[in-house]
Amino acid sequence: MKRWLILIFPLLGLIPAFANFQKAGDSPDTMTQYLSASVDDPIARLQKKLDAGSVKLAWGRHGYLDSVLKELQISPRTQTLVFSKTSLQIERISPKTPRALYFNDACYIAWCQEGVMVEAAVQDPTWGTIFYTLPQRPTEKPKFVRQKYECLQCHSSPMTENIPGLAIRSVYPMADGYPDLSEGTFLTSDHSPIKERWGGWYVSGRHGTMRHMGNVIARHYDNVIELDREKGANNLDLSRYFDTKPYLTPHSDIAALMVLEHQSHLHNLMTKVTFRIKDALRDEVQLNETPNDHRHNESTIRRIESACEPLVQALLFSGATELSAPVSGTAGFEAQFSARGPKDKHGRSLYQLDLTKRLLRYPCSYLIYSESFDGLPVEARQQLARRLTDILRGKDQSTAFSHLSATDRQAVQEILQETKPGFLPASH
Repeated sequence: MKRWLILIFPLLGLIPAFANFQKAGDSPDTMTQYLSASVDDPIARLQKKLDAGSVKLAWGRHGYLDSVLKELQISPRTQTLVFSKTSLQIERISPKTPRALYFNDACYIAWCQEGVMVEAAVQDPTWGTIFYTLPQRPTEKPKFVRQKYECLQCHSSPMTENIPGLAIRSVYPMADGYPDLSEGTFLTSDHSPIKERWGGWYVSGRHGTMRHMGNVIARHYDNVIELDREKGANNLDLSRYFDTKPYLTPHSDIAALMVLEHQSHLHNLMTKVTFRIKDALRDEVQLNETPNDHRHNESTIRRIESACEPLVQALLFSGATELSAPVSGTAGFEAQFSARGPKDKHGRSLYQLDLTKRLLRYPCSYLIYSESFDGLPVEARQQLARRLTDILRGKDQSTAFSHLSATDRQAVQEILQETKPGFLPASH
């Protein structure tokens, strides 16, 4: 099946807002709580500063974009460019005017040329992905608007396993930027083969003999759709496709793309864990099944374990695609990203990229340091610590973790014990 990639941000007004199916007498379900909860995500914090006058957003060539990225501490080197028409400001996106995306460990920001708004999806430590828009017009008091029902038509659907999340999809992009959905669609993560990634995106960088779907348009010949993967391979200069001058950088860095798809998948899994465990604890209370000693019943424990296991595997890159050739970008993203994060006494960090055989040098996601991880329900953090301890100490040698060598396990365990104190028990 042929595929391309598109990170979808809010799509407004597609279908009527979903109904609240909460029954009379029930305590609020998790989605109802999500919609009404006060949030403490990076945009909410920034808005409080804007309201108080302690921070001001500067209006410039890109509207508020530059100032928003500065306040959220997002590097322009994270820029990736998508030309598919599958997002909110559809009329402003094309192969000649791609949409720009920027990100850090908690925020995703989207910008279009002559766009009417900056779009944002950010991670709240308690509730997961929260969606916002910021009107692109100069004003004394810029206001981020939280988007709920409209965005959740797509961002809390079967695509995201019915929890608020991000969706990275693959299809064929046509010359006008619209996808040919007759070729099918699928969600993309770091599990996806390289040959099935990045159609509908621009990709700058080297990747050797590996071939992807980026940088090129799909075409029909005798009712057969074709994509010239060779033509889109190992491109270092995107100016051959479109005018790069309106953007913050002329790059759509391949390494940034790989990090983007990894962490968006992890963020979805963390939100899913939060929602599933909140549901399990609510059900336990409603059924009055919590024992007197406050230990959870067997059913709740099984639900907690089941919810956490996919996140355990994703944190340790179980099932991730192995690279068959080295990867290098064009924007200096690798060096900047690898220099981040806490380091142990040997100078090792979970932020260090590998990009020869796998994404990270030490196969444990850097998002284990994030507010999203630390904001997981305590039951989840305890279960994750137990599972990671068993795996990293070699007690769990199951197939899901057979990709981890003894050296990998020891290195990750040592790094975590030094850089995330109190999370894993000390080795004896």
